[in-house]
Amino acid sequence: MTQTPKPAGKRLFVKSYGCQMNVYDAERMADVLGPEGFAETADVADADVIVLNTCHIREKAAEKVYSELGRLRVLKGERASRGLDTRVVVAGCVAQAEGAEIQRRMPVVDLVVGPQNYHRLPDLLARARSGPVVDTEFPVEDKFDHLPAPSRQVMQRRGVSAFVTVQEGCDKFCAFCVVPYTRGAEVSRPVAKVLADVARLAEAGIREVTLIGQNVNAYHGEGPDGRDWTLARLMARVAEVPGIARIRYTTSHPLDMDDALIAVHRDLPQAMPYLHLPVQSGSDRILKAMNRRHDAAAYLRAIDKVRAARPDIALSSDFIVGFPGETDADFEDTMRLVDRVRFAAAFSFKYSQRPGTPAADAGEQVAEPVKAERLARLQERLEAHRQAFNAGALGQVMPVLVEREGRHPGQLVGKSPYLQGVHFDAAGSGLRIGDIADVEIVALSTNSMTGRLVGERASAA
Repeated sequence: MTQTPKPAGKRLFVKSYGCQMNVYDAERMADVLGPEGFAETADVADADVIVLNTCHIREKAAEKVYSELGRLRVLKGERASRGLDTRVVVAGCVAQAEGAEIQRRMPVVDLVVGPQNYHRLPDLLARARSGPVVDTEFPVEDKFDHLPAPSRQVMQRRGVSAFVTVQEGCDKFCAFCVVPYTRGAEVSRPVAKVLADVARLAEAGIREVTLIGQNVNAYHGEGPDGRDWTLARLMARVAEVPGIARIRYTTSHPLDMDDALIAVHRDLPQAMPYLHLPVQSGSDRILKAMNRRHDAAAYLRAIDKVRAARPDIALSSDFIVGFPGETDADFEDTMRLVDRVRFAAAFSFKYSQRPGTPAADAGEQVAEPVKAERLARLQERLEAHRQAFNAGALGQVMPVLVEREGRHPGQLVGKSPYLQGVHFDAAGSGLRIGDIADVEIVALSTNSMTGRLVGERASAA
């Protein structure tokens, strides 16, 4: 029997907010809709299906989604006047948290789908032709079993670095966080499935993988021996996949930073000397109120162990200022911790009340002007440490993973082991995207570095 071909020429636009998991999910949504005849477009006005892949961690992130939906309402009307059908989808954590409320506030939305259900997008879009659809139930089946593998061409187009989800959900229940409610309990993917994903990426020329999860160092996926494997053991096995030169992981919790994982940074050449380990506050009183289940001293002990294992490691973190009840003294504890650790990078935010979380109903909410002043001071201090870390790269020779061509003839752009952007002249070198080159850092700018190629390429793709 001859099958009816899928309609061609349909366009998909996906905009992601928030974490690396959302970046990964956005790519997989495109993979799901690819077999349905959808090609990605960077022009939202050209899209037949528009997906907003949302984040619910902070209030402003959610409000940005509603502002964007207001603009899409106008766009959808303009396209309709030209006889063009447009489907608007809200996916991700705002979708999971607010469900039908999104469609109530914004009738422009045709489909609301949670982060565990986007593998059903083709069916859900078909149902949405008959009226609005909301799918935010936690499914019985594993969505990863239903996601098609991207083609080799698609993987290559996305670059030489890739995310691989190994774990989802969180069981920590920090008082400020919606993740346990929007992503569910901690679930780890089996080792074999992770390795299959990594092998496909490596065969397509990907050189660097970042293993991601909401609480990735709590990974406990079933191994081929029938036992649960730790993240440390998984990383060691990923390192054996031919072609994989660099391994990273994010995001971690201090409670799960065990000795085996710390030893990976010492013993595994592919493990990059970069660790994102959120602390959120330097005040023990606030950490307890946040339900972080560690104090500042425990965090610093973990940092000391990591640095003893890998003295050249770069550290990054997350900070929340203005958590309910935070005093000037609590904030100064955070500033002292920042000066003690000297982070190479950090993400910092004002506390935002998230409905349904314990902290949202706490008394002693900190006034917005106080939050703003503290955040400005913290970010100034964090930036000073970031610039100091980068300054230490001057004169150093670093292995740089080549990611793309630069703006000037013969120029290549890549990243250092510490996620620093580096551009350098490679005219006549024969270097290609995916190679790793030894580059001496000769100049710094605010967000990148200038390098000089040293000798031959260090490692070919």
